[in-house]
Amino acid sequence: MTSSELRFSGAGYTHVGQVRARNEDAILLDPTGQLWVVADGMGGHGHGDVAAEMVVDGLAALEDGAEPDVMLADQIARINTDIHAMMIRRGVTIGATLVAAYLQDNLSYLAWVGDSRIYLWRGGTLRQLSHDHSRVQELVDDGVITPQEAQNHVDRNVITRAMGVEPTVVADFVTLPMRADDRILLCSDGLTTCVPDYLIAQTLQSHEDPKTAAAALVRAALDAGAPDNVSVIVIAATEQ
Repeated sequence: MTSSELRFSGAGYTHVGQVRARNEDAILLDPTGQLWVVADGMGGHGHGDVAAEMVVDGLAALEDGAEPDVMLADQIARINTDIHAMMIRRGVTIGATLVAAYLQDNLSYLAWVGDSRIYLWRGGTLRQLSHDHSRVQELVDDGVITPQEAQNHVDRNVITRAMGVEPTVVADFVTLPMRADDRILLCSDGLTTCVPDYLIAQTLQSHEDPKTAAAALVRAALDAGAPDNVSVIVIAATEQ
């Protein structure tokens, strides 16, 4: 190891929220610091928790050997096939969103499907790295509505991609060189529908430790009413 190599550590929580009877989110926390996942089962369609667990369990089964981005893409495709087959067998709509971070050699390989989000906290600035697969995001991209109008739009919960709903899925990927003191936030929309980005930034500014930061973000969502399940993972990069 050289002094320029980074160590990754993190923490996360998932909470049923203030309204739902069942938590259909699932998270993967990796004590080695390498792989982190948030999956949000599609509530209201039945068996969303099953789909979310299949996403997490499938990614937990990743094996070293291939390039991380290729490995993630292949495994996401396999998981999608398995969830879709279950949906066909049960005759109900089953699906989940996905955000994942695979950290290796000072690089973060990021993947997402749906409207769960990935953020980067760097140098006192919060930046959203993922791009929502949602109806309101398409309206924002087309200039039909503003990002502010999207917050309360009638279609704000309509997603345009999800794991398992179709026979194949197109995940999006970003590879990010990491720096010391960077933090990555993975979260379900149960956080972002309740806690605006400026409050997320203030929370990360106030809490350097991933465990206290993740707990504070979940608490902020609960204090705001948390009508949905809330899942948060915060990952920190530090020098060895």
